[in-house]
Amino acid sequence: MEFTEKDEDKEEMNIYANVHSVNIHDVRTETENTRKHQTPQHTEAGDQLLNKSMQLTKERDELLSSNHVLIKQTDQLRQEKNELLISIRGMDGWIYYQSNLYFISSEKKSWTESRRSCTERGADLIIINNRQEQDFVKKISANAHVWIGLTDIDVEGTWKWVDGSTLTSGFWDPREPNGHRGENCALIYSPGWADYPCSDRFLWICEKSILK
Repeated sequence: MEFTEKDEDKEEMNIYANVHSVNIHDVRTETENTRKHQTPQHTEAGDQLLNKSMQLTKERDELLSSNHVLIKQTDQLRQEKNELLISIRGMDGWIYYQSNLYFISSEKKSWTESRRSCTERGADLIIINNRQEQDFVKKISANAHVWIGLTDIDVEGTWKWVDGSTLTSGFWDPREPNGHRGENCALIYSPGWADYPCSDRFLWICEKSILK
């Protein structure tokens, strides 16, 4: 059989059509495969961003809630402080200083009677802890002789405060204590502390903490 030019042209067109069909199929397949590989990556990145956004929103809400609680607590503390200061002003004879209340008497009693008067007021004879408190007491007592909560009545020479703690350092007058067994209770006056007979009668000063 002989091929004519028309037959040759027809054959070339068939070959071209088959090649073109294969190329389109390959390109489509490659594109779909590429999308299959890319889509999960894009989805994972989007999920991460969404989760991060949700976490930040949650943390913001928690901070706002904590801040609201803190503001409420601060307002409550401010109100309690104001109420306390009002009640302090209403306590006849008491003086407020560094979270403590002090009461200085206008009458004289023995050391034991003075302490009893303090405990009846929900307080005790003063314990002087530092130089600032020492200077404060001297100021409000106008350097008068005033009983403080210090005694060596149990063991001579071992001075203890009314709360049972042992004196480690103090503000004694350089000449004191010098009374030995006859002078077992301490008072404060202008030069410092001194020991006197507990039965002597002096003014006295009570102290109580408002933090208890």
